[in-house]
Amino acid sequence: MNEIEHPVQMQLDAYNRRDIDDFMRWWAPDCRYFAFPDTLLADGAAAIRARHVERFAEPALHGRLLHRSVVGTLVVDHETVRRTFPEGPGELDVLCFYEIENGLIARAWFRTGERRLDGP
Repeated sequence: MNEIEHPVQMQLDAYNRRDIDDFMRWWAPDCRYFAFPDTLLADGAAAIRARHVERFAEPALHGRLLHRSVVGTLVVDHETVRRTFPEGPGELDVLCFYEIENGLIARAWFRTGERRLDGP
């Protein structure tokens, strides 16, 4: 693993453990978090933390990495994420774009696919 993808992998590992402190260790204090392409969802580490404290309470939460590409300081992950949606448990595909600066995630964009709910 190279130094550019290292913070991305570390935050994914912390995400899957639902370890908010370790997860936040990999985000810059002034990071910005977007729904792709340009809808700002969280501005700064405190806002990202608040967003994920709630998410980490979901019992089925898990991100499975399908593919990763690294070009320059940009890491692009294709993941399948298990969630507990209001309608019930399921999964969705997510493209995650991470821009790395000084060993931390400075900006991130997420493009989500359609929810696939577990059957009855």
